[in-house]
Amino acid sequence: MLTAIGLMSGTSLDGVDVALIETDGERIGAFGSAGYRAYSGEERDLLRQALADAAAMTTRDARPGVLARAEAMVTRAHAEAVRDFLRDHARTAGDIDVVGFHGQTVLHRPEQRLTVQIGDGAALARELGIAVVYDLRAADVAAGGQGAPLVPVYHRALVAALGRAEPTVVVNIGGVANITYIDGDTLIACDTGPGNALLDDFMLRMTGEAVDRDGRAAAKGAVDERWIARAMDRPFFARLPPKSLDRNDFAALAIEGMSIDDGAATLTAFTAASIARIASMLPKPPARWIVVGGGACNPTLMRMLAERLAPATVARGSDLGWSGDAVEAQAFAYLAARSMAGLPLTFPGTTGVPRPMTGGALVRP
Repeated sequence: MLTAIGLMSGTSLDGVDVALIETDGERIGAFGSAGYRAYSGEERDLLRQALADAAAMTTRDARPGVLARAEAMVTRAHAEAVRDFLRDHARTAGDIDVVGFHGQTVLHRPEQRLTVQIGDGAALARELGIAVVYDLRAADVAAGGQGAPLVPVYHRALVAALGRAEPTVVVNIGGVANITYIDGDTLIACDTGPGNALLDDFMLRMTGEAVDRDGRAAAKGAVDERWIARAMDRPFFARLPPKSLDRNDFAALAIEGMSIDDGAATLTAFTAASIARIASMLPKPPARWIVVGGGACNPTLMRMLAERLAPATVARGSDLGWSGDAVEAQAFAYLAARSMAGLPLTFPGTTGVPRPMTGGALVRP
């Protein structure tokens, strides 16, 4: 078993999640502690500008505009996150076999065989004195896959440990929402649509805070079902999995003439509707849906999901003993171990890649 740390900075742009697990890349030997390093307001602003500047990229290695500065910041923030985690949990670099480093996605255009996650894996390895596996999406995209989602193989390991056989969907709601359908050996995954990104961006514009904390605004608002119907008419929602999104693919959808509460309610319901839409595209009706990621902390979103997915059960991963906020970070620890073992990270049913693919670049300090 390897002792692995996973790092995840998602499309919500809130900060760096850190998690430790013990794994051989197939079994989960033990769950360790988790940690978090928030981005400052200035750092989030820099990342938002990096997203805007990345729109002009045509090659993976280009760093137009502020991207070089943002990449240095992302690398520094991740190094700080790991050092703080080790200190807080009385660990040393010598206790850790590998770090799985996702980086920060700034552009995702798999139809152009282009995906860009900023973050310097070699510099991180030198800073920490620990081996780092990074650039985990590139091989899949280069082979014609969507490059996302990457976590389904870890979701499968989590669900297998529950010991129940019925078709299950794991829903991860970050900036973008994605699902993993698990039924025995059948593994299907895709992005489903916006997770928290549209809601967070709306709340930032309207209130100066990039979150509807505890879903309070949405709980007081009225859902505009006509707006949702128009939004759901976009071609993406009719496409079968596998499929993936860039964080800003739905940024042009405007909420106009609504109050803060009604806008929050409508965007929250849009996330729920887009997740529920995938149910009809799966081989069997799922018996249960397990929600992880930041969206699981929003009771209004959870209620809307339960209403749209009935009669299936909807539960938070944390209610099943999972570390709900740390699942993606744990997944990148698991993927790093799989990469080192030469095991596949992605599959035809998860990203559309022609064959099971390993991936990731290993650098040692």
